[in-house]
Amino acid sequence: MSKVLVFGHQNPDTDTIASAISMAYLQQQLGVDAEAVALGEMNEETAYALNEFGVAPLRIIESAKVETTEVMLVDHNEAQQSVGDIKEVDVLAVVDHHRIANFETANPLYYRAEPVGCTNTIIYKMYQEHEVAIPKDVAGLMLSAIISDTLLFKSPTCTEQDVKVAEKLAAIAEVDMETYGLNMLKAGTNLATKSDEDLLNMDAKSFNMGDKVVRIGQVNTVDVQDVLSRQASVETAMAAQNEANGYDLFVLIVTNILDSDSVILVVGEPKENVEKAFNVTLENNTALLKGVVSRKKQVVPQLTESF
Repeated sequence: MSKVLVFGHQNPDTDTIASAISMAYLQQQLGVDAEAVALGEMNEETAYALNEFGVAPLRIIESAKVETTEVMLVDHNEAQQSVGDIKEVDVLAVVDHHRIANFETANPLYYRAEPVGCTNTIIYKMYQEHEVAIPKDVAGLMLSAIISDTLLFKSPTCTEQDVKVAEKLAAIAEVDMETYGLNMLKAGTNLATKSDEDLLNMDAKSFNMGDKVVRIGQVNTVDVQDVLSRQASVETAMAAQNEANGYDLFVLIVTNILDSDSVILVVGEPKENVEKAFNVTLENNTALLKGVVSRKKQVVPQLTESF
């Protein structure tokens, strides 16, 4: 067996980076020559977590096939969210907590998907099943991922499993979940230094919906005006990305992590599908979505149905 690359989706978030690290470490303990890599630059929230637990940033790759013939995917499965040459390598395993779409393999594989709030909740179970001890630094990153994906357990995607696993990981990592979690989330809301392109690419994924390609990005903040105050230039950047990449519609979710509400900014067509999905009327291309914080559970399914 050649070296196996383990990676999450493009525009990596904390769960993607932490999942690659925790999955690769587990595989190493099971005798696999695995390396965790990333498909893009990490965000400030993830950088905070890595620094807090003394873990070096992952190496970034643009191609898998130039290094290996075998990969493992974490925190995603859809081909358009993965490395560009994903169809030219053998996928040995997938561990994910998202919908399954646009995914197929030539050979049998290990596939683990569960409807929980975070991929690392599933990976924790895998450690338990294989009776592999979790090091303090890896536990800290796994905890960070759960806090990030569940917005400190406020997201509707959060399950009792996520909370229980987080408590166990916090004990191993020797941190207070609430204090550390809030500090980490706030670290990811510093938008003042971000360009419009940075905002759009921080956490964005492409989805095939009907015959349309929908790009959905999400930005966490403590004040939605941090984004809406620059709406005109952000819309210009969204339109440019639509044109350059063939997206029909770009939906940017601006989430207030303190109020647990979001404002959506929409560029492209058909906008009426967005209004139908959330039962709102867009005004100046925006609408308030009360209580919406989860792209996976409160945005993607609704948009998919409307298309």
